[in-house]
Amino acid sequence: MATFFQSVRQGFGRGGNKNNNNNNPPKNGTAPSNQQSPTYSSSQTANANASSVSSPLSADNTPSEREGIKYFFQEKYAPLNVKGNFLTLCACPKNVELGEWLAHQIVEQNRLIHGMLQVVQEVNTHTGLPICNELTCPTMSAGNLTYTWLVDGKAAKISAPKFINRVEKWIVSKIHDPVMFPTEQVSSPPTTFAVAELTTTPGSVANPSPASPPAGATNNTNSAGATPQDWIGKSSGFPPTFYKDCQGIMKQMFRCYAHLYHAHWENPFWHINKHEVLNMCFVHFVTVAKYYKLVADKEMEPMQPLIDIYIKQEKIPPEALAGHWAQQPAAPSTSSQG
Repeated sequence: MATFFQSVRQGFGRGGNKNNNNNNPPKNGTAPSNQQSPTYSSSQTANANASSVSSPLSADNTPSEREGIKYFFQEKYAPLNVKGNFLTLCACPKNVELGEWLAHQIVEQNRLIHGMLQVVQEVNTHTGLPICNELTCPTMSAGNLTYTWLVDGKAAKISAPKFINRVEKWIVSKIHDPVMFPTEQVSSPPTTFAVAELTTTPGSVANPSPASPPAGATNNTNSAGATPQDWIGKSSGFPPTFYKDCQGIMKQMFRCYAHLYHAHWENPFWHINKHEVLNMCFVHFVTVAKYYKLVADKEMEPMQPLIDIYIKQEKIPPEALAGHWAQQPAAPSTSSQG
C-alpha cells in the first residue's frame, strides 16, 4: 500500500513552474522610492551584525549594507499576493503520521523555493548570463554574511549560483533517497541506524563526502521530544536521522531565501512585480520552520526584521511561534507525594 508521502512525492518536480495571474506584470523602471528612508540606529546595526559573532558563517563588512533599512525590511514593501492563515497549510492533520507530514512539507517547500530560484536563474538575453551569476554574486551572501561550502573538509567560499546548484542537487538527492525518505510501507522500523551515528554531520570535517552539504553548525537533536527508542517518522519507516535531515534541508532553503532577498529583491523581483510572490513563499516557509522548530532562530537573523514585520501582522500566526508540540496535551505526572 502506498504511503501518504509516496502519493505526494509522485508529484515532485511537476507543477512547480505554473505562471501566476501576472503573466505580464508592470515593470518598474526605477527602484522603489527611498525618500526619507529611516536609518539604522546603533542598536539595530549591532543586532543586524550579531549573527556573525560566534557563527560558522564568515562576515563581509560591506558598508553599503549599513547605510539604511533595506526596502524589503520595510512594511510598505512587505505585502503578500494571497490572504489567509498559513497555519492551515502546515498543521499536521489528525489522521496523518507526523513523519509523513514533515516529508510532505519538505517536498512542498522545495517546490516553492525552486520556483523562486528559477527567477534568478533566468538568462539575460543581453548578457547571456543568468541574473544570479558568478560576476554579480561571487559569494553566497546575505547582507554582511557569507555562507560557505565544505570543500575537501574545509569551509570555502563559492559563488552563489554554484552554492544554490549544489544545495538543490543535495536536497533532491535527500528526497529521492529511499532510506532517508522511504515510500514503501514497512512492517517494522529500520534497525540499521545507531544513535551514536547521529553526532556527525554528513559532509563535515569529521566525515567528508563527495557531495558535501553546506558548512555550518547543525542540530544534533534526533527529534523534538523524542528518545533514542522513539523518533518522528519511526512508524512510517523513517530513520532516526529523519528530523535532523529535515532541519538540515530547511536550513539550506532559508539561506537561499536570504540570498534572494539581500541580493535580488530589487533585481529582478521588484522590477517584474514578483516581490509579493516571494514574500508569500517566505512567510509560508517561516511558518513551517517555526511551527516544527526546523530552523534555529539564530540562523534566521539575516531576515529577522522582515520576520518581525510578519509576526506583528500575525501573517506568521502566534500558534506557529508556540510550535506544534505546544499544542499537545501534557503527559500526566507520575510523581507521588511521600
